[in-house]
Amino acid sequence: MRWQTSAVLALLLAVVGGFYYLYEVRWAADRERAESRKGRVFAAEAADVTALELKRPDETVALKREGDAWRLTAPMAARGNRGSVDEALTTILTAKIDREIDAKPASLADFGLEKPAAQVALTLKDGKQIGIDLGAKSPTGVWVYAREHGKPAVFVLSDSVLREATRPVVDFRDRTILAFERRDVTGVEVVTDADTILVEPAADNRWRITRPVALAADTAEMNDLLDKLATAKVKEFVAEAPRSRQAYGLERPLRISVHTGKDKDRATRTLLVGRTEAEKKGVYAMREGEASVLLLPEEIGKLVPRNVGAIRNKQLVDFERDRIARVDLESPKGAITLVKDKDRWTIAAPEALPADQVEAGALLARLREVRAQAFLSDDASAIPRLLAKPTVKLTLTEQGGSPTTVLLAPSTERRGGQPSAYAAVADKGPVVLVEGKALDELARSVNDLRDHALFSGVEPKDIKRLRVRAGGQTAVLERSGESDWKLVEPIKGAAKAPRVEDVLFSVRALRWRDIVSPGGEDAAKYGLDAPSMEVVFLKGDGAEVARLSVGKRDGDRAYVRTGSSPAIYAVDARTLGAEPKIPDDFKG
Repeated sequence: MRWQTSAVLALLLAVVGGFYYLYEVRWAADRERAESRKGRVFAAEAADVTALELKRPDETVALKREGDAWRLTAPMAARGNRGSVDEALTTILTAKIDREIDAKPASLADFGLEKPAAQVALTLKDGKQIGIDLGAKSPTGVWVYAREHGKPAVFVLSDSVLREATRPVVDFRDRTILAFERRDVTGVEVVTDADTILVEPAADNRWRITRPVALAADTAEMNDLLDKLATAKVKEFVAEAPRSRQAYGLERPLRISVHTGKDKDRATRTLLVGRTEAEKKGVYAMREGEASVLLLPEEIGKLVPRNVGAIRNKQLVDFERDRIARVDLESPKGAITLVKDKDRWTIAAPEALPADQVEAGALLARLREVRAQAFLSDDASAIPRLLAKPTVKLTLTEQGGSPTTVLLAPSTERRGGQPSAYAAVADKGPVVLVEGKALDELARSVNDLRDHALFSGVEPKDIKRLRVRAGGQTAVLERSGESDWKLVEPIKGAAKAPRVEDVLFSVRALRWRDIVSPGGEDAAKYGLDAPSMEVVFLKGDGAEVARLSVGKRDGDRAYVRTGSSPAIYAVDARTLGAEPKIPDDFKG
């Protein structure tokens, strides 16, 4: 091939490639945009609109764009609901003409356009004004007659345009209670007739009262209050600029202000809170600077603190569970010491025992959940009078730290018809009232906290052989794969793997309810002088891993003994399951 031919082909290829790039890549978006606009009444996009006016026979709704937000200017001045406005604009601007009905109608009344059901007027960024009149619906009810402002032709559009143009004005109002970003909050101020309370963020995502006194605030309650103020919605717009606010309890309202930013960037949004409306399950309120009376969810009124005691930290003692290395507990159920070793709890006193990890963790969790019902003294001064002889004494020691001791004792006071208890951190205070049930929840015995698993160290996957005796017959089973078993005695053959695994895991999961005979005395009383069933776990070399002997069953209780201890335990008979029929239950 001559070089001239090659050059021509290369040029043609470049031209074709360039055209493909321009047509399929550079011009594709414009082409798609033009295609989507075909048949539309308007070529404008929602972002081009700066004002929207909806005229209806009984009212006019007017909205004006303010940055990224919308402001309602008629029939009242209020914040606009951006979502609703954008929905309406999208429906109106993307509406397509289904067909033209009459290019020059002799009578607009025939189409309900002499007195339109709604008139839509839009103002664009360049100042241009566009709009449509919407008349009656077509006989099918699917379409609405319309005509563009300044043009005579009547056409039909989807009736969705009429629905958007006649939406109630309340749909275009912003139902946000207070507009702010949680991350920007630098303070929350509550002003009552008696006091001014200021709460500010502190370290570790906590809150602190800085006025009228310096105290730790209840972080959970503060977060809940701000979450509700930011996310809850106005239930009802009750009245516009009422002559009197007295009917709503807003003549002397509770004021709650949310401050955001600092110095020159500081901004404040204030809510005036009035009386609760029990029938409507709401509370009346107003936004400062606005004339509308709002009905908010009643929980908003309940969350706003009326005094320091309502918002101060009510947690009896604050600690990080993971850092606690030792727990000393004294109660009517005895004295117990728990020690953590490599992230596992053990009982060190009154005797060395394995601890139930769940119960040990639950003890600390219950202590963290104890909350003050009332504050009796802000320091330790009331301890000698109210807690000189505590019923429960619980000392926590952090790894490498000093101990913290919590004291609890019964109280004669009742709250909400329920008993209360006195509580305090020793030598520190405050002294508080807490729920009386805390005494029972924190008074734990050795048996409450010790490990109740009979075979906690046994891993089912390590068991290679299983010997089961029941009904005077003995079956020996051997693992022949990851999950397959075979019968070795009294007959040979494949075994039902699910039934074998059922026995294996049921025994492994057994937890004792009571120790009925610590030394194994009265074995005959519990049927363990002649067990009705025996299960032995073995390794591949025949070494015994664990042994369970089952005696009598009494209702939902069964009495058992392990091979490692003479003690006799009561277990849940349902967990143990029924005795197998040998060899039938195991035959594959």
